[in-house]
Amino acid sequence: MHWTTDRTTPSVGPVVVTTTRTRSPIRSNVGLKAVMAVSGIFFVLYLVAHMVGNLKAFAGETAFDHYAHWLRDIGKPLLPGVWFLWILRAALTVSIVAHIWSATVLALRARAARPVRYAHRPKIQGSYAARTMRWGGVIILLFVIYHLLDLSAGTLNPVGSSSKPYSNVVADFAPERWYVTLFYTLAIVALGFHLRHGVFSALRSLGQQTPKGERWARASALVVAVVICGGFLVIPFAVLTGLVS
Repeated sequence: MHWTTDRTTPSVGPVVVTTTRTRSPIRSNVGLKAVMAVSGIFFVLYLVAHMVGNLKAFAGETAFDHYAHWLRDIGKPLLPGVWFLWILRAALTVSIVAHIWSATVLALRARAARPVRYAHRPKIQGSYAARTMRWGGVIILLFVIYHLLDLSAGTLNPVGSSSKPYSNVVADFAPERWYVTLFYTLAIVALGFHLRHGVFSALRSLGQQTPKGERWARASALVVAVVICGGFLVIPFAVLTGLVS
């Protein structure tokens, strides 16, 4: 008698092929931080140039008006009219949107990474600037909108004449309009905190990780914030006290 063994090969089911979607580099955390850094650097350079231009108010009405009209003529005859200013405004708008977008996405990802709050979470020591970055950003955005309606469009300015930029500035920060100066001051102070934390974070990301590098980054960020804030605040207070009139 012969015994036979029937060996059957198990059937193989359908093969499921899974594909992993690779996230675009610019949408990764590193890419988003790079977007924030580049847009932030662009803002700082613009602020420095804008601050230096504002300080021409101390040179008198003629010098300030000449500077303001020169801004409208940049690029001529290659660019017609005020195209340079509109290109600059478009670049600033794109940078603002990119900066807010990247900051929002990073904040949402950080929150999603820890969906359950700890029952007891010790307080994390952080600078006041770091804790108020979001509210500071909102104040700055509202101020930019007001600033454009005030000194660019002239809608909210007592003079509101594009041909008299010096008169617009003097009328804007007149003593009877102290509330404008107050709002301007709050916005610039919020900008200072934003700059201090942003510049510090950027320098740390660029490699200043040692204790000495951290101290250098903190000092440099503080200097940048103080210089820019002081440069912007000196004009409204000079008008308020009669030094510029």
